[in-house]
Amino acid sequence: MTKKVAVIGSGIGGIATAIRLQNKGYEVSIFESNNYLGGKLSEITIGNYRFDAGPSLFTMPEYVDELFRISNKDPKDYFTYQRLPNICNYFWDDRTRLEANADPAVFAQEIESKLNVKAEIIEKYLDQSKRNYGILGGLFVEQSLHKWSTWFSSKAMKGYLNIFNLGLFSTLNKKNEVTFSNPKLVQLFNRYATYNGSDPYQTPATMSIIPHLEYNVGAYFPTKGMNSITKSLIDLAKSIGVKVNLNSPVKEIIVTNGKAVGIKTDTIHNFDVVVSNMDISPTYRKLLPTQPAPEKTLAQPRSGSGLIFYWGIKKNFKELDLHNILFSENYEEEFKYQFSKKDIYNDPTVYINISSKQKLDDAPAGCENWFVLINAPANEGQNWDEIIERTRKNIIAKVKHNLGVDISELIEVEEVLDPRSIELKTSSAQGALYGTSSNNKFAAFFRHPNFSSKIKNLYFVGGSVHPGGGIPLALSSAKIVSEILDN
Repeated sequence: MTKKVAVIGSGIGGIATAIRLQNKGYEVSIFESNNYLGGKLSEITIGNYRFDAGPSLFTMPEYVDELFRISNKDPKDYFTYQRLPNICNYFWDDRTRLEANADPAVFAQEIESKLNVKAEIIEKYLDQSKRNYGILGGLFVEQSLHKWSTWFSSKAMKGYLNIFNLGLFSTLNKKNEVTFSNPKLVQLFNRYATYNGSDPYQTPATMSIIPHLEYNVGAYFPTKGMNSITKSLIDLAKSIGVKVNLNSPVKEIIVTNGKAVGIKTDTIHNFDVVVSNMDISPTYRKLLPTQPAPEKTLAQPRSGSGLIFYWGIKKNFKELDLHNILFSENYEEEFKYQFSKKDIYNDPTVYINISSKQKLDDAPAGCENWFVLINAPANEGQNWDEIIERTRKNIIAKVKHNLGVDISELIEVEEVLDPRSIELKTSSAQGALYGTSSNNKFAAFFRHPNFSSKIKNLYFVGGSVHPGGGIPLALSSAKIVSEILDN
């Protein structure tokens, strides 16, 4: 008899798990509490403007393509993307500007001309990033860290031999300060800590592997927007037989005699396997109320969150690209505010994503759709209304200083997403975007595994469990679940 699987939540990890398990012969049903699919990887429309609601950077598209190929489908029939020629435009308050070309050699030459750091230093840094990713990626990203077989594999042995070269015993900031003489360049490479909601002054230097994914592998843009990743994968899932249930909040995971045997919505549904794509904390607190929770794991500090302004801007800015960063003058102080003071610094680093630069119909002619993101602390009951009002003013002032334009009169439409609403919409504990914090060298080992060691037939997928947050890691967690479920 075909085994039945329930997937709770339709984030990218949940959808990918459903596709993989359906292809392995399981009968899979997705249960989503919202009236839309995709979790953080969704979209909103405000007036004549369309915005990708959450993740805005697309790397490692082969992880998406693989889901079509294992389903015997041509990815191009469902989903297309292009490699970006320019990764990001960087701005500093002293009017220094940098266009990060996707070609590492061109990028290195521009840094040499504008920041007076020799190109060969940049090239060596990116080469080391590539090398270390080759050592760590197969171990920390593609396999379960909670199976003994992982630690006796050839990939693990390679890691043991190189352990002192992988940055486990230093911080990302210290590594970058030793490598680069220019503080602006230190700041530029420190920012990669934010890709998993971390603090570069605390997170280990192993995070220096992240630039490899942008510069050596490439940054991409889906031709129909980031939300087309969700849409194409849902179309794929349905085409191979996955059942999708919207407006179907799961109230409980049914456990009998130490086994997950079903779920409760408005009624009881019997299943042989249950996979939770919900954040690990509410999975235990809300869906497993009678089961012992891993208190030490759930008590770990949360990753950073975000404060997002969706602005329809009645002007085109030629100096801006798809991805743009306006840096704070005091980066270290900004992270102290975020992780120690649980507040947003008055001179925040401003990230502006403008998908209409690539997908023209995302905004009316002569206009742009600005997705403006500020790194924010997780929700601990702060006065978010005051923080939002204050931060909005500071962003507008920073944009005016860097671009010479007061955008306050150009904002035609506006919506705000803060840690409170992130938590409400996505069930992410405290609105943390990446689950637990990666601000110590053991963080990867402290993440919850992709399976329960106490409850049989219960598995976990998504950004709050191993290997972590972000599209590639969530997709990797789906592959890990599909592999360990069969073993």
